[in-house]
Amino acid sequence: MITITKLPLHPPNQIPITLFTPRFLGKTLLSFNLGFRPRKEQAFFRLIWAADYGINGMELLRKLTRGCFPDSPKKKVQRKVEVESDNGGLDFFDAAAAQSKVQPQHIVIMVNGLAGSAADWRYAAEQFVKRLPDKVIVHRSVCNTSKLTFDGVDLMGERLAEEVVNVIKNWPGLHKISFVAHSLGGLIARYAIGRLYELSAKIGTADETESSSGGEANVSRKCVERYYEARIAGLDPVNFITLATPHLGSRGHKQLPLLCGLTFLERSVSQAAYWIAGRSGKHLFLTDDDNGKPPLLLRMVDDSDDLKFMSALHSFKRRVAYANANCDSIVGWRTSSIRRQHELPKSNLLVKNEKYPHIVHVAQGNTEGNNSKTLCTIETEVVDLEEEMIRGLTQVPWERVDVSFQKSTQRYVAHNTIQVNRYWINSDGADVVQHMIDNFIV
Repeated sequence: MITITKLPLHPPNQIPITLFTPRFLGKTLLSFNLGFRPRKEQAFFRLIWAADYGINGMELLRKLTRGCFPDSPKKKVQRKVEVESDNGGLDFFDAAAAQSKVQPQHIVIMVNGLAGSAADWRYAAEQFVKRLPDKVIVHRSVCNTSKLTFDGVDLMGERLAEEVVNVIKNWPGLHKISFVAHSLGGLIARYAIGRLYELSAKIGTADETESSSGGEANVSRKCVERYYEARIAGLDPVNFITLATPHLGSRGHKQLPLLCGLTFLERSVSQAAYWIAGRSGKHLFLTDDDNGKPPLLLRMVDDSDDLKFMSALHSFKRRVAYANANCDSIVGWRTSSIRRQHELPKSNLLVKNEKYPHIVHVAQGNTEGNNSKTLCTIETEVVDLEEEMIRGLTQVPWERVDVSFQKSTQRYVAHNTIQVNRYWINSDGADVVQHMIDNFIV
């Protein structure tokens, strides 16, 4: 039986389909009374009805699609719990670990890059918790997002340092801290740890041996001595990891591959850096001049009176620089791996790894042999600021992991794929995240 009825105020018992035609000024309802009501069919048409009347159609859609598209295995084994922290960020940790008496003692701070947000680290945060459920708590930083990332490395570093202190207050049982940062976030994290660095006094005992004047046997006694341990926000620093971070800035020398190494373009962009990315642009292109001081990135390769940048980096058990060897149009290979041109691996040294198909070269770092310093400005002489930053940063050893998406369909978004910014478009970077977790010191 087919009936034409006026649109009711409430859902009818029949399965309704709303028809819109230009012949009618209002809506009419065509109802098919088929004598039976399959559950899925009812849900489908109720969804249409709900959409017309402002009812929560998305909830009906979720219910409807469960039968056609079963939950993915990832959701079935989901172990993480999201907790809204006091400062608005999201802390990821395992549910079982949260209920146990022994909770994770290691917090991992994840920092986004330019114009990014905490959502950029969702995939990696979930993987950390799944792989190390009883070992780590992951906090995705939220203090520098979107337009706030144009405020400058120093201001963002101060905000991150304050956020870290507040997060640690929520987890009084923490003992260790690590940082994982993408792109500009690596510079922000380097500034923040300089602010959070401190020396903690410890009392220990040591053996002291004395000889008697009569030639008798040596006498050993215990003595108490005071020593100091480096801390970041009061915690033991473990891993400092950056992915596609412009450690040497983006000024010239093909450090911004998008410009194809054309000198006039690099010069033009450098001059317009402030208009492109605010104070952050000035810092990246080394054009900042705060009260006659050297560029901020150059100052960050040494300690100052109140900011111990290099001491903070040195305090970590390991420092790792993941770098795109090619296809990254935003950050060059040399600046992200802190190397000179002749130090980059040759093409015949790039070997595909079966377990990590996009990891093509891994090198354990050594400290720079020549630590000689050069003044940053000498009147008419132009000093290579990049060389100065390399010398400063390589006072501590870095592990360098070279990544290549050259044969991937996602190579054009390599800068975000190395982080797995959005899994649906950056999934090829999953092995990079796996490599990072497999080598993570807990």
